[in-house]
Amino acid sequence: MSQHNVTVIRTTASSSNVQHPSPGLVDRGYPRSSGATLKLCQALCLLIAFLCVTFSNWTDYSAYRYFEVVTICFMILIIIFYVVNLFRIYRMLTCVSWPLAELLHYAICTFLLFIGSIVAAVKSSGVGGLVAGSIFGFIACVLCIVGMVLSYKVTFVTQSSDIKRIEKKNAT
Repeated sequence: MSQHNVTVIRTTASSSNVQHPSPGLVDRGYPRSSGATLKLCQALCLLIAFLCVTFSNWTDYSAYRYFEVVTICFMILIIIFYVVNLFRIYRMLTCVSWPLAELLHYAICTFLLFIGSIVAAVKSSGVGGLVAGSIFGFIACVLCIVGMVLSYKVTFVTQSSDIKRIEKKNAT
């Protein structure tokens, strides 16, 4: 008979100070990490896109209302993920796979934001604020793709390498 060992691997979304986590409620190294900087840049681009479209003269109500909803909703979700990582909420809510949730968030965000940015660009009719809003929407799409790639690495690549390392250890 062969013996099967089941091992659960938990990865965290915070990649700062992996070897020496800072004590306390707040992860003091997280704001200086690349993931935190990326989230702040995404939120800033989405805020600028939202403000550009909100304060412009609209040529198509439904297209820009969709763009506004998508940009503000995803900006709020990015800020929520930032807070989850900053205050280490992922340690308290272990029922959620935070890296996987972030990966799915980025995938959905990129898809919906790309559609909204295309529609906003097509319907802009040369109005400067609407063109600027769609450009910042496209920039936010690119940043979300970068975030999706990083989340994929944390979710799947790190976990699979940890599993291989544990299997090697158990084999010896």
